[in-house]
Amino acid sequence: MFRTSLRRVSLAAALIMGSLVSSAIAQQNGPQQSTAPSAQTPAVSAPAAKVQAPPVSSASEPATGVTQPPAGNAGASLLNPDPSPPHELSPWSMFMSADIVVQLVMIGLAFASLVTWTICIAKLAELSLARRALRAALNKIGDARSLAEAQMALGAREGVLASLLASAMHEARLSAGISSDAGIKERAASSFAEIVRAESRRIRLGMGLLATIGATSPFVGLFGTVWGIMNSFIGISKSQTTNLAVVAPGIAEALLATALGLVAAIPAVIIYNYFARVTRGYTELVGRASGAAGRLLSRDLDRTHGSLSSRAAE
Repeated sequence: MFRTSLRRVSLAAALIMGSLVSSAIAQQNGPQQSTAPSAQTPAVSAPAAKVQAPPVSSASEPATGVTQPPAGNAGASLLNPDPSPPHELSPWSMFMSADIVVQLVMIGLAFASLVTWTICIAKLAELSLARRALRAALNKIGDARSLAEAQMALGAREGVLASLLASAMHEARLSAGISSDAGIKERAASSFAEIVRAESRRIRLGMGLLATIGATSPFVGLFGTVWGIMNSFIGISKSQTTNLAVVAPGIAEALLATALGLVAAIPAVIIYNYFARVTRGYTELVGRASGAAGRLLSRDLDRTHGSLSSRAAE
């Protein structure tokens, strides 16, 4: 009985131990089974990664024959999505690519500059010849005692001094028989003043145009610049880009108009100031000629009245 009960107890203990061992083994095998899918997950996703790999691999480059640009070029292509060849920023190319209004402004300023230099060359020749001729004429009549001798010394030479002498002779003939010398001299002085004013207007011909060009050319060039920059901003809004390579040519074309305006204005102002001084000196020389003609007329009048008074005394 004891043995039988002992066997039963040992059998029950063995069963209990077996159940405990089996439960322990089951608990240990549970986490391994739960982690098995996660361990198998990379194995499932690995073929997808292998499928995506060929477009990036270097082995596909010889097959397609297309090389991918480096990262730096890719960044440059993003900054410049539509690369265009650089513009030639020479004056002629900027003029040809400018707007029609800016082109007209540039043509007008170039014509104004041409007019300025034409007037400069013409006035230089005219003033130099006029001053030389008037000085030579004054030297010739320096020793003349009467209007007749002065006209004989000048001969057939034309000029402002010859006009002054002719006016004095004409007034003396018209005033023959008039005893008032003051009236004759006053009328002769009035004629002399008209001749001097006419000569001043003649010698200053073209000076007003120089003043106009010097005063208005910068503003005309500024108008062309404003118009060109306005068109550049309109182009920026249409292209929707602020790339300097797109904006720079239009701004350079606009600034060329201002440069031409200054090129036309600065020489015009300098030439005008120079000729203002030269014509002032020539006008003073004409005044000397007028004074010389007046003195000759006064001598003739005094000589005439002196002879008349001597005859009356006789």
